[in-house]
Amino acid sequence: MDGLSKGLGKVEIAVRWDPSPAGQPSTDLDLVAATYLADDPHGDPAYVVHFDSRSPDGTITLNRDSKDGQGFGYDEVMTLEFDRLDVRYARVVVGVVIQQRPAERTFVSVSNPGLRIREGYTVLTEDDFGGVLGATAATVAEFTREGSGPWDFRSGLRGFEGDPVDFTSTMGAAQRP
Repeated sequence: MDGLSKGLGKVEIAVRWDPSPAGQPSTDLDLVAATYLADDPHGDPAYVVHFDSRSPDGTITLNRDSKDGQGFGYDEVMTLEFDRLDVRYARVVVGVVIQQRPAERTFVSVSNPGLRIREGYTVLTEDDFGGVLGATAATVAEFTREGSGPWDFRSGLRGFEGDPVDFTSTMGAAQRP
C-alpha cells in the first residue's frame, strides 16, 4: 500500500510551556528547522529557519514566536509545506532550543513543556520532553524522502547537552548506533 502514499503535505509543529513562576527569569523555547540537500543529507544544512529568519522559498515559516510561554495553547508554531519544498532537498530536521539568557536551563526546569506534530487534524506525535530532561536542546522530528518521492516522518527526541548556539550545526549529524 506504500506505493499509493502521497506522503506528507503541510505539517505543523507546535511547542507549549507555562510561564516561569513570579520573580523567576522568563523561559524561552525556540523551534528550529534545518534543511539538507539530497547530495549531502547529513552534512551542513542548506539553510536554517528560526526566530530571526525564514526559508528562502517560504515553505518553512514560524507562525508564532513566544519569549515567555504566556499564550493560549501552543506558544511556538512552525509550518512546513513539504508538497512545495524543492526536489533538491531530501531531509529536514526540526529541533527545540532553550534560550540560555538570562538563566541557564535544561528541560527539567521548563514548566509543563509539550510538543505536538500534526498534518491537518491528524496528530503524528505528541511528547512532554521527559526523555531529555538534562538537555538544553533536542531534535524532535526528521523528515526524509528519496529523490522526488513522498516525504516520510520519523519522530523521536534526541537531546543535546551543550551550547545551544552549536545545536544548529550538529542537529542533523548522522546518529551513531
